[in-house]
Amino acid sequence: MSETEMLMVFCYDVTRDKVRRRVAGVLEEAATRVQRSVFEARMTTRAARALARRAAAEMDPEDSFRLYAVGASGQPHCWVQGGAPLAENQAFWLV
Repeated sequence: MSETEMLMVFCYDVTRDKVRRRVAGVLEEAATRVQRSVFEARMTTRAARALARRAAAEMDPEDSFRLYAVGASGQPHCWVQGGAPLAENQAFWLV
């Protein structure tokens, strides 16, 4: 399992509002919401899978959860219009 950080995309389809809020709450601890049920974060595969397992544990059996990893070769092909920008792959200072 790679320890390289990649852009991880978490998305889910949850029927019940209460469950949806719990799933979102777990993801909000480590990722940025970019759409109502889509979150992004830069992290290792190991960290992303752990976060995904925690979020999915809150879900009902009929709900669904997806985790996608976007590697360095795929990043230049991503495109965003509106909303939060793609997670940066570098450290920066906020002054």
